[in-house]
Amino acid sequence: MKKLPIVYHKKILVLGLAKSGTAAAEILHDLGAFVTVNDAKPFDQNENAQYLLSKGLTVICGSHPEDLLDEGFSLIVKNPGIPYTNSVIAEAKKRGIPVWTEVELAYRISDAPMIGITGSNGKTTTTTLIFEMLKQGQKHPLIAGNIGTVASSVAKEAVGDNTIVTELSSFQLMGTEQLKPKIAILMNLYEAHLDYHADFQEYTDAKFNITKNQDASDWFIYNGEQQLVMDYAEKSKGIKVPFYVSKKTNDGISADDQFVYWNGEKIFERSSIALRGKHNLENVLAATAAALLMDCSLADITAVLTTFHGVKHRTQFIREWKNRKFYNDSKATNALATKSALEGFSEPVILLAGGVDRGHSFDELIPYLHRVKALIHYGETAERLQKFGEEQSIPTVTGVNNLVEAIEEAVKVSDVGDVVLLSPACASWDQYASFELRGDEFIEKVIALKE
Repeated sequence: MKKLPIVYHKKILVLGLAKSGTAAAEILHDLGAFVTVNDAKPFDQNENAQYLLSKGLTVICGSHPEDLLDEGFSLIVKNPGIPYTNSVIAEAKKRGIPVWTEVELAYRISDAPMIGITGSNGKTTTTTLIFEMLKQGQKHPLIAGNIGTVASSVAKEAVGDNTIVTELSSFQLMGTEQLKPKIAILMNLYEAHLDYHADFQEYTDAKFNITKNQDASDWFIYNGEQQLVMDYAEKSKGIKVPFYVSKKTNDGISADDQFVYWNGEKIFERSSIALRGKHNLENVLAATAAALLMDCSLADITAVLTTFHGVKHRTQFIREWKNRKFYNDSKATNALATKSALEGFSEPVILLAGGVDRGHSFDELIPYLHRVKALIHYGETAERLQKFGEEQSIPTVTGVNNLVEAIEEAVKVSDVGDVVLLSPACASWDQYASFELRGDEFIEKVIALKE
């Protein structure tokens, strides 16, 4: 871990604990800072605050006192989930106090280079693929950020021959100043998190921070088929590596119906990729480009691609049962995500969908419904999905009470060669606390099917 003179013997405020705040506070303390932590959760219910107090840090819990900033802090490190409209953060900005998220701290203390991955969709799968490829190639990767261990905790332990593969959200990137990944990846940009960001411009500008500080010694991998991403790429000073999923090109990494190409040269057949879907092809191309830039061999890359069946709950292959294939895409909480999943299948699909009714349209699914032989629905959206399925002339549209019954019905109506796909197009909260719990139940019941 690098020393950080900017914090040594300086008063630092860590605002918001949870995992990232607790890790940042402890690291800053170890670096010789005078750390105060402030968290809204009461002290008697706050294990993280109790732990930090035992380490000798100053702890203020239960509220954000109006006079908190009068202590003369030279820096604030905030939990990414705390918005910039928070009164303490807003006042800090007025006073000119720098505000970081802990990934900025992670970058500054790390002895290892970083690969940073961001975008509206595909971050987790791309991050996981890169990690697996580097591991296969014996490049000593570590995984961090949204997907795994807190980035600063990983950076604290990293050494020079490691590479930190880091999934980065707009929340994290907005609080960076010097962050400069060796390889930065911007997957795509769609409207998201507008309840946190002031507007779409602020959101996309935050995403651009992943490459803002790069120079000609770094690489910037980006979506060469989305105009907004291309516009941001023009501003990057990194070496540009675009990816294209719909055509062969002579620059960057690209794919046609049969092959994947690196700078126009054929490198492997698309049929060797286990992951399904155009959206996953974006992830595969971005990850492959990063692995090639890190000197992984094609043999190591394809060894991962032929065996990697997806991150949990993201078009994840579960098993083949009586020549039917079951996929868990519980992460698909809107129609756009379900559309992307359907796009990846040429086989007949039995679609399991439903959940919280947020009034969203299902019309984005229409171009891909010719692949759906049966729609089995449940939850709050049942009535709307029944009507939608009938209007679109899906051969079988059936309503059930819950996901377990939907699996049972799918088994009854399925034939050899079918795909049974859980891709709900709805949030889970009417029957499950999270999409993860919904997906876990699907996995459990599918694995339990008797031969």
